[in-house]
Formats: sequence, C-alpha cells, structure tokens
Amino acid sequence: MIPTASQLETNWPLDKVTITTRKSILAQWQANEVARRIKAIAPDIRVELLGLSTEGDRRQDVALNTLGGKGVFVKELETVLLANEADIAVHSMKDVPAVLPDGLEIVAMIPRANPLDALVSNHFESLEALPTDAKIGTSSLRRAVQLRRAFPEFRCEPLRGNVDTRLARLDRGDFDAIILACAGLDRLALGHRIRQRIPEDICLPSAGQGAVGIEMKTDRHDLRALLGRLNDTETSQAVNAERAIISVLGATCNQPVAVHCASAEGDHLVLRGFVSDVNGRHCLSARAEGPRGAIDDLVHEVSQSLLADGALELLAQ
Repeated sequence: MIPTASQLETNWPLDKVTITTRKSILAQWQANEVARRIKAIAPDIRVELLGLSTEGDRRQDVALNTLGGKGVFVKELETVLLANEADIAVHSMKDVPAVLPDGLEIVAMIPRANPLDALVSNHFESLEALPTDAKIGTSSLRRAVQLRRAFPEFRCEPLRGNVDTRLARLDRGDFDAIILACAGLDRLALGHRIRQRIPEDICLPSAGQGAVGIEMKTDRHDLRALLGRLNDTETSQAVNAERAIISVLGATCNQPVAVHCASAEGDHLVLRGFVSDVNGRHCLSARAEGPRGAIDDLVHEVSQSLLADGALELLAQ
C-alpha cells in the first residue's frame, strides 16, 4: 500500500532538524530555503537554524589562498556536525572541497540556480563596454585569469566580503565593475544589479557554482529518507561530475580551475573544463558531449584530456 501524503508527513523518525549555516545574508537565504523545503514535506518537524561566523567570514582582510581556500567557509560547520551539535549543514557547493572529512557526505542538492558569473557595474553595460584598463573587483583567481584572457588590460584587484559589502564598495567608486555569481544576486532579489551574465566561453563557472548542498553525518539514517526527498537529480548529477574532475586533478578552490556541466539538446550533457597556471600564461580546456546516461564517460574524457595536456604541471606551478 502506498502511503498518503499526510501519512508520509507524520511518520518521520525525528521531530526537529537543526541546520548549521554561515551568518551571511546569502547563506541564511539558502538555509531558510532548505528549511522551507523540509517543512513542505514534513510540516510537523521543527526546523531551527544555528548560524556560525566562519574563519573565512571573520578574516575578510586576508586572501582566501592564505587562509586555505574556500574550505574555510565550511570546515567549522563540519566540526559542528561531527560534534552532533547540528543535524545538517547547508553550503554553496562551490565552497565545498572535493574531498569531505571522514564520516560526512553531501546527501542532497536542491535545484541549481543560474551558474554563470555576473558583471555588476553602475556605468557600463557589458565587459566590452568597459574601459580597456578597467578596474575589476574579484578575489577569484579563476575569474581574473579568464577575464584577462579576453581583456588583457583589465586590472583585477582583490574584493572579499559578503554580497552587500562588495556592492557597497562598487557603489562608492572603488571599481569600474565587480564580478559576482548570478545565483547569489538572483536569490537575494538583486538580479537588477546584473549588467551582463557572462558567457561560458569568456568565463567558465566554478565547479558547483549556483548549487546548494546539504551535508550530514553518514550514520544519520533517520535523516536520509527525508533529505533524499529534497534532492534534485539533475543538479546532483551535474555537480558531482564537476566535483569528480576537481578530485581527479587534485585541485583546490583557490586555483584557476573551472568545470561546468550543462544540459544540451535532447537528453545530452556538455561537460567543460578549464585549467591555467596562476598567471594565465598557459591555459588548457577540454569539452565532451554525450547522453546523460554516459556521464561517467564524459568525466573520464574531460579529465584525461586535461591530464594528457599537462594540467598537473600547470597546477603545480
């Protein structure tokens, strides 16, 4: 007998879920969206948020590569999970290292938002309209390297902080433009600030960009069925393929590496990868297309192509 919706909602083996998340506005939005989705499935379950200030949030005057890359945004949340002080953690998947600590897993991903990078400017409508030597705010080496390939005279300068902090610096005239993720701006109802959604052939996104993941301890069998109901299959398939290539390359979040898996015509996927040295003098790219059911073959083709062309040597520089 198939349970009714009401029966499903009242038969979960827990009555409360605590979500740990960063305190930034965007992180809170993501955690609240996961909470909303949990409540839609199981309205009798209480959902509470445990906000944390991570090292990456506290030390915004220090470059991420000095702190250890974007993993500094998730490791303290993972410590809370492992200590059983929260049930799940909600992350931007682009911040999650390819290798997770023992005992933890990404159990679900909600539907992905636009994964592209966004040009935000108060005076210029596109990258092409910017001054030749425009001052661009971004702390992403991936973004800076790719932008300078297309616009060699751009001056990419460090810009860290939450979305509102970065926009404030643009608004006071520190930059001609800044680069943010479309997904974050859209989710915060700031899509009107986007002047251009930058095409992939100029700036390929980071692995996992636009995706929100839910992490839990692997032994939390009481949570698995509930969180599995939240998982968007297409998002998790694409993001896991991107992360698989990052893992094969042994790349970290603070290296100029980009990977994106997108839907193509029919039931096909296109998987692209990009690797550069830190100065952008030598760049590699690879592309594979095939049916969704052959995603493992696409991952193998792209990763092996990058390896054969010398990706490891570039990343070691």
